[in-house]
Amino acid sequence: MPIIRPACEQDIAAITAIYRHHVLNSTGTFEVKPPSDAEMSRRRQDVLGKGLPYLVAVNETGQVLGFAYANWFKPRPAYRFSAEDSIYVAESARGQRIGALLLHALCEACQAAGVRKLIAVIGDSDNAASIGVHAGRGFSHAGTLSSVGWKFGRWLDIVMMDKSLGEGDSSCPE
Repeated sequence: MPIIRPACEQDIAAITAIYRHHVLNSTGTFEVKPPSDAEMSRRRQDVLGKGLPYLVAVNETGQVLGFAYANWFKPRPAYRFSAEDSIYVAESARGQRIGALLLHALCEACQAAGVRKLIAVIGDSDNAASIGVHAGRGFSHAGTLSSVGWKFGRWLDIVMMDKSLGEGDSSCPE
């Protein structure tokens, strides 16, 4: 059974390699040029500096199988209780429920950080795996934006899904 834990600096090379594969081979991210280890480290520090979670799933030998993090949905103060999740799984670990485990842990960590709404912005409406992982964790379809990305010579949609955490919008957060 994989262990989910906070990502550390020693995980950056593995995180970068996993993300590089997704950038170059999938439509789950609309990024087209893989970032460097230094850039991925900077991004991790940015997330942690905001008090938000950045997690990895590792096997019994410590190999990183996937990673997940949340970042504020938008930078303006009114959005301060809404975050967007990101989850990436190593190609060799697909089909092992790593994404579902990471998303479950990410939801718990986001709720502990005061997030009331977690939003999934899923690249490519054909991304059945990501849509299924989110639906399986209680996310609801919130809409589809058609043809907003261009990658691999074709237009791509994004699927928006969301989930309330904790008290959601049933009470004032402050």
